[in-house]
Amino acid sequence: MANLNALQASDDESGDKSLIILQSLLCILREKNLLTRADIEDLCDRVAARAKEADKGALPCCPVSANAAASEMAKIGSFIGNYYGGKHRRM
Repeated sequence: MANLNALQASDDESGDKSLIILQSLLCILREKNLLTRADIEDLCDRVAARAKEADKGALPCCPVSANAAASEMAKIGSFIGNYYGGKHRRM
């Protein structure tokens, strides 16, 4: 029954849990050099591009949530870049 209670958690709680899991996953992948700093920069750009076209495109989503995701991804990218270092992508 504990799993059922976890599934019935509020949207805010489940969103926070998901965010913590994804942040930790990105850090682990960077630590193990499965993701480069350039990969994370590309991911930041893709999330930002999706936020700009939140109500259009193949996968429409809530513009407010998309902008919040882009902001959070920028923070994560900045943290990982400063903490783990690495080369920026080539332009």
